[in-house]
Amino acid sequence: MKATPLILPCLFAAALVSCENPADQTADATTTEAVETTGAAAEGTAYVITDSSTITFVGSKVTGSHDGGFKEFDGTFTVNDAGEVTGGEFVIDMNSTWSDADKLTEHLKAEDFFHVAEHPQSKFTVTGVEKTDDGYSISGNLMLRGVEKNITFPATASKDGDTVKVTAEFDINRKDWGIIYAGKADDLIRNEVVIKFDLTATPEA
Repeated sequence: MKATPLILPCLFAAALVSCENPADQTADATTTEAVETTGAAAEGTAYVITDSSTITFVGSKVTGSHDGGFKEFDGTFTVNDAGEVTGGEFVIDMNSTWSDADKLTEHLKAEDFFHVAEHPQSKFTVTGVEKTDDGYSISGNLMLRGVEKNITFPATASKDGDTVKVTAEFDINRKDWGIIYAGKADDLIRNEVVIKFDLTATPEA
């Protein structure tokens, strides 16, 4: 019984850690209505996203969080003569969705979440790139689950020889794309989802 005063604070601390929202540690993407694109190609050279690239996400609920991502996607970045990213687009095969739990993976593909049977692809199209003190601010139309919104988020981009690397970590509100499944009454799913890009690209052959 003498250990109780020590045990209770430890359990309370563990509960706090499990309830943390991963999105509290990332930048909130600004979400607006989709921007009409002109169809004109961005200035520069096309760089193809390589197989070493990753697109992952972290979703959370009251009791904890889950990691996931997409195994299959392809696209390009446009890079100008100064080595700056000026545009880009990539398409995700939503059937390649994965998570850290098989049962969850199947649920993510179902109608409650991505509804892959009706929306087998998602797409991100860059609509604007601005240099900032810390790197870049990238804007683009994100098509997910048949809903298209424009998002703006901070990113880093660098060019080393024939390799361009673009990274970003930010969060979006899933409900903006019609993903409204709440979860269990005693274990609600948070609206914020953390998105992580770690993309490498080389010149198009």
